[in-house]
Amino acid sequence: MLSFDDGPSSVLPEILDILKHENVPAMFFWQSKLLYPARPWKRLIEEGHRVGTHTITHPDMTRLDYQAQYRQLAGSVRSLESITGQKITYFRPPFGQYDENTKRAAKELGLTIVLWKIASIDWELKDNPRQIVDNTFPNLQDGAIILLHELEQTVKILPALIQSIKQEGYTFQLLS
Repeated sequence: MLSFDDGPSSVLPEILDILKHENVPAMFFWQSKLLYPARPWKRLIEEGHRVGTHTITHPDMTRLDYQAQYRQLAGSVRSLESITGQKITYFRPPFGQYDENTKRAAKELGLTIVLWKIASIDWELKDNPRQIVDNTFPNLQDGAIILLHELEQTVKILPALIQSIKQEGYTFQLLS
């Protein structure tokens, strides 16, 4: 599964174009503070992708007490659901960091925590986008969730990444 964090961003339309062309579904973990009604969220849902929460403001959840964590999740879910009309059931903790309070807050809100198996490190590779493919490809395995971000360098390599994965015989699917 391809997953994209830290959106919705200005490159979302380009990512959606590539995913549509390649016929690949993806999961998007969004910071609700970035979701403006003008972003192409309707298109994302109509084309079969899913949205999960990535909190309101992307804090390290382990640095927050339970109440602050709950507010980050509940506020984000409320905002995402009110704009998209879709039930939000998945949550990716910023930086992959979470603790017992995070798990408790997520459970109370009916959220499943989703991490990743393969980190592309795309956020560090603006000057070397090809390395994103090199970081991802050798670690492929059935059921792997690939961590990507809504960044320009990710857009540049996304077609090659998808085609390489397909050539290895893998298919793409969403969480059920």
